Amino acid sequence: MTKWTVTDLPDMSGRTVVITGASGGIGLVTARELARVGASVVLAVRTVAKGREAAATIPGRTEVRELDLSDLASVRRFAAGWKGQIDVLINNAGIMNVPLTRTADGFDSQMATNYFGPFTLTNLLLPHITDRVVSVSSQLHRLGKPHLEDLTGRNRPYNAMNAYYDSKLDVVLFSTELQRRLAASGSSVKSIIAHPGIASTNLVSHTLSGRVFFGSLRFLLNDAEHGALPSLFAATQDIPGNSYVGPNGPGSVKGYPKIGKPAAAGLDTRTATELWALTAQLTGTGSQLPAIA
Repeated sequence: MTKWTVTDLPDMSGRTVVITGASGGIGLVTARELARVGASVVLAVRTVAKGREAAATIPGRTEVRELDLSDLASVRRFAAGWKGQIDVLINNAGIMNVPLTRTADGFDSQMATNYFGPFTLTNLLLPHITDRVVSVSSQLHRLGKPHLEDLTGRNRPYNAMNAYYDSKLDVVLFSTELQRRLAASGSSVKSIIAHPGIASTNLVSHTLSGRVFFGSLRFLLNDAEHGALPSLFAATQDIPGNSYVGPNGPGSVKGYPKIGKPAAAGLDTRTATELWALTAQLTGTGSQLPAIA
């Protein structure tokens, strides 16, 4: 089996890529490698100072812009300030297993950062996007539930890991519905899903259990360099919309990029359509791509 690596990246000169959460981990590796092959990379980050530190380590053309995906006002400011085209948008930013915190928009912080923010950002930037949207999910979406009856989670007990699972299932449902709507509208823009397997990054470094788990099993997991490969593959290769790209090893935990399949729940078109409609109501975005008749 061919092992696709960063040496297989095409020339990206003249192309603009926006990457959320690019100041560390998989996002930083993704930004670095795309800039290395000529792309103009915009690091869309919550903390500008940290983003600038990261950008200083990247050879090539980079720009740092402020974006807090947990705050829809910040998302709207970012989108309103954008001029020109975006070849590739990579929805990479995410948080995991954090205590319950309600955002200014009334969402729990995981759902806001991992799902509501990317949904809003993607829809607001769509008029500028010329090639594709890559949304980073997780194999743990297989444990999630859509909770259409209580999307904001106000009417059920909060569980930090369940909120993460649910948010990543919603990402898959959003991405597949986005592809269907783009195709129905006649757009050539593609929606593609990537996941890093289980990567040893800072995503869970804030919890003792996360540090212990990833520290003891590091040899079984992807590092950030390998964890970024599915995103890089999804962002640059000639693959169909709705592709689900992840590692090729057992359980898709680690390895090199291949196209697989998400959970059946992530391919449920009725659920995806209902989720889109509910999310559009909550965020005030998404109406420019009408539902498929």
